[in-house]
Amino acid sequence: MACYKHFSKRDLFRQLTAFIALVFISASTPADLILTSPPRESAAKGLLQYGPMADRLSEVLGEKVIYQHPKGWLFYQRDMRADKYDIIFDGPHFISWRIRQFGHTPVAKLPGKLVFFVITAKDQTHINSLDDLVNHPVCGIAPPNLATLSILAEYKNPSRQMKLVTPKGGMPGVYKAFKEGKCEAAILRDKFFSKQVPQQERDGLKSVFKSAALTNQGISVSSRVSAEQQALIAAALTEVTDATAPTLKRFAPAAASMVPASKEDYADQYKLLTGVIFGWEITNKEGMEAP
Repeated sequence: MACYKHFSKRDLFRQLTAFIALVFISASTPADLILTSPPRESAAKGLLQYGPMADRLSEVLGEKVIYQHPKGWLFYQRDMRADKYDIIFDGPHFISWRIRQFGHTPVAKLPGKLVFFVITAKDQTHINSLDDLVNHPVCGIAPPNLATLSILAEYKNPSRQMKLVTPKGGMPGVYKAFKEGKCEAAILRDKFFSKQVPQQERDGLKSVFKSAALTNQGISVSSRVSAEQQALIAAALTEVTDATAPTLKRFAPAAASMVPASKEDYADQYKLLTGVIFGWEITNKEGMEAP
């Protein structure tokens, strides 16, 4: 204890001031920007798909952008709702919700629209509409998947809905479960139905509902990203580049590049998430008052 007597009050004050200054500088240093997307693949495959995009954005911004793969859907939803991500590629309902909740700005999107079918076997003559599926098992990807939410939104009475069966494996898993007889109908994207289901099998199926067309998946950025950075990101993502090639190949194989996006593209899709039993409410004042 004797050694502490050699420090004067002035010395202690100087050391304390230096320590506070160091903490302040560390806290002020800009953190890496985080790019993410739903965990629809393994972490390794996610890095292969979105890593080139992160590298390209790092290059154009002169600031490190890292791809962060969510540990799972629950973690993805939790961290998104805590506004932890800076650059996000996902569905229009999430983008619309973030615009209203956190002031996100959409910067690019995949070309084309998203349309979903509810299909069943032609010999199911008693099933010809969504009303005919009330209390009947229907296969679909678990909410908050857009395809499933788009169909459930058609049921205005939550006590009178289809019985949702949620097999694993994405849309291929949904169709597989339907073929195995685990449900009487299935919720599929139109392009999956036309391109992934063999013609011979399609001949024995019928559509009992077709959803309205929705804006395709896109990328939004948080309010922490400056207007100048937003412009650079939008330009980088809408050019023909290897950085977006893996994402386009997977989700829009006929497209050469993403296209510009605006807030108007995602005006109302948040409603698919809010006001439902598993919904995400809008809690900020601006969002609540927006038309």
